[in-house]
Amino acid sequence: MNHSDVCRSGFVAIVGRPNVGKSTLLNALVGEKISIVSAKPHTTRHRILGVLNRAAAQAVFVDTPGHTMRSKQVLHRLMARAIHQAIEDCDLILLVIEAPRVKQEDRKLLELLSAHAERTILVINKIDRVADKTGLLPLLQELQTYAFLAYVPVSARKGTSLDHLADEIVKHLPAGAALFPEEMSTDKDARFRAAELIREQLFAHLHEEIPYGLTVEVEHMGREESGRWRVHGLIWLDKESHKPIVIGKEGQSLKRVGSAARRELIALLGGRVHLELWVKIREHWYDNERELHRLGFDAS
Repeated sequence: MNHSDVCRSGFVAIVGRPNVGKSTLLNALVGEKISIVSAKPHTTRHRILGVLNRAAAQAVFVDTPGHTMRSKQVLHRLMARAIHQAIEDCDLILLVIEAPRVKQEDRKLLELLSAHAERTILVINKIDRVADKTGLLPLLQELQTYAFLAYVPVSARKGTSLDHLADEIVKHLPAGAALFPEEMSTDKDARFRAAELIREQLFAHLHEEIPYGLTVEVEHMGREESGRWRVHGLIWLDKESHKPIVIGKEGQSLKRVGSAARRELIALLGGRVHLELWVKIREHWYDNERELHRLGFDAS
């Protein structure tokens, strides 16, 4: 696809309450792991772009944090700002809810986005969990009261109906040339993506015990003469008492996280990786604008 061939392009915000599968949907549409995935609410904290190139079209997806109505923390305020900014700025909006029913937080978003119905596509995700698809009819009937552009049931995890969704998106994109080079799949650099992959493995291996006040910073990432990548990651915690949870007995938890993260980094970087992880304490980092800015959160 040449740049000059693109006749439709635009930004597409992916919004929804926590855990409806927004990041899984982004990754499935783009065909590459752009945004990390976890069952933990608020896994996505940043605004992350993913680029889908199709014949004569380019959709630039904006994965947003899960929409929630409460919290006074600076981090949550920045996350809320990212969502509202995306809703205002994007050409199209994908409002993601999950089958088989509408929850209270979904209703708040449905009301909010009914003011933007002329550029909103409603995506009903996780239909693979509904064995008898006639069970979706009451949900679809309830949702039809909103005058959105389209209603598309999908399973992001299984890949069901994603081509149909992509067709709907492309159909409603404004006319225009490509916004990004065809080879670019995301706006995030390798260091950011490495930090996110380490954080994903912390979520996966610590399960329910995971300390909320946890983030990851890649302090150094470079290639050695041998061609091997060396990655130094800092795991920042809010409280000293959380350290034993992350490190585990005789360092076993951190070792498991490190091994799993290293496999992900090999896939990302396409070569051998030496990963070192340190656990450090920085109290209330998520409530400090300067710290958040230093850790890559957009405080603008």
